[in-house]
Amino acid sequence: MRLRPFVLAGALALASCTVGPNFFAPKAPAGAGYAPGKTVKPTVATDVAGGAAQRFVADKDIPGQWWTLFHSAPLDQLITEALKSNPTLDAAKATLRQAQENVAAQKGILFPSLTGNLSTTRQKISGASQNNSHFSSIFNFSSGSLNISYALDLFGGARRELESVEAQARYQRFQLEAAYLTLTSNVVGAAVQEASLRAQIAATQDIIRAEREQLTVLRRQLNLGGTSRAAVLAQEATLSATEATLPSLDKQLAQQRILLTALAGRFPSQEVTQTFDLSKLHLPQVLPLSLPSRLVAQRPDIQAAQAQLHSASAQVGVATAAMLPQISLSASYGNSVTDIGKLLDGPGIWSLGADLVQPIFKGGELLHKKRAAVAAYQAAAAQYRSVVIAAFQNVADTLRALQSDAVALAAQVTAERSARDNLAIARIQYRDGAINYATLLNAETTYQLAHINRVTAQATRFADTAALFQALGGGWWNRTDVAADGAQAAPKRP
Repeated sequence: MRLRPFVLAGALALASCTVGPNFFAPKAPAGAGYAPGKTVKPTVATDVAGGAAQRFVADKDIPGQWWTLFHSAPLDQLITEALKSNPTLDAAKATLRQAQENVAAQKGILFPSLTGNLSTTRQKISGASQNNSHFSSIFNFSSGSLNISYALDLFGGARRELESVEAQARYQRFQLEAAYLTLTSNVVGAAVQEASLRAQIAATQDIIRAEREQLTVLRRQLNLGGTSRAAVLAQEATLSATEATLPSLDKQLAQQRILLTALAGRFPSQEVTQTFDLSKLHLPQVLPLSLPSRLVAQRPDIQAAQAQLHSASAQVGVATAAMLPQISLSASYGNSVTDIGKLLDGPGIWSLGADLVQPIFKGGELLHKKRAAVAAYQAAAAQYRSVVIAAFQNVADTLRALQSDAVALAAQVTAERSARDNLAIARIQYRDGAINYATLLNAETTYQLAHINRVTAQATRFADTAALFQALGGGWWNRTDVAADGAQAAPKRP
């Protein structure tokens, strides 16, 4: 009896043992950055809508609703609608709830299991076997029992399994965040593209009006003998070619409207009412630039990859514990009577037991399963590093694109203004007979191309600005709407 406390203490000490590696979140990679230099210079400015200079503020926090920085009420309304109705988000939320319920279910393995059994039968006994064919008896036979069992988690296999399931739930948590970020970014991108297409259509229509006016002038000159039939035909061909570009732009615009409608969770017949115009979008001039050490904690895809790494680490512990002794305790109490009303009367039958199972030989199965778990962990670690590198590449690409976009817009504005001035001069010279029609036609074509390119360059700045917010993680840690739709509350800034 004196040894009992020591035996109990030894059992508790064993129960606290958890085999396998303890997981620690990887640190931000040393020396990681977005560019060889330490600072990112502001972009160049151009005196045109969407041409403002943008500067980057190191470690500036990102608002949860980052799209509001574009100051577009229709965009805010459409994103709010998409967040409420998009089925992809609904699927991600349900998957997260499933993972959270699996965690709650897995926790049951840490507690004893209690079951109850009750059975009753009606039986007949005949005396024929005792050479007494005149004897028979019919009666009820009832039995009931309570059984309790508990598997001692001596080496932490069950706790590691729970740890793995919790990591999978965390993975789904960040898959939901990634779905939010992807959806909002897609809506912004589609809205910008719609605005760009509307601007291109408007520019093309302006060009068509100018070409029609020029065609009218040429026809008048032809009637007066001031130009050739070939010049009129050439202008008609130019006008027709320009008009032929409109159906393609209209088709793209219609498809963009269908895309926005689908992102809002609607069918094409339920088209959204919001429309977008480049001139009504505000280009954010102060942009965040998260520290490299924070990017690892901010990107949902990196956090999801880290959760998978954590799960794989826990599975190494599960495989290791499977190679070690497994001890389970059991107890039962029951009774059997012919009158079910007396089931709880009188002495019952009870039992206590303990089982010890130690794998001895299974053909190398357990060893190879452990090695497989280690290999899966190594694969998850490599995949995590790949995701981190891709994230830094994504941010670096976007920063470089923003710099180039500003330079490109400045160049396109200069080219458009030069082409417009050149066209105005060419029209005067052609009217005065100083140049031939081929020179005028070349000036018209140059201006048309420069005009469309300027509109496209404007839209690209908006699109790549949205891409930067997406690349930096989208500010999910500052959102509050996640808790409202059943998921766990959004954490504070990482």
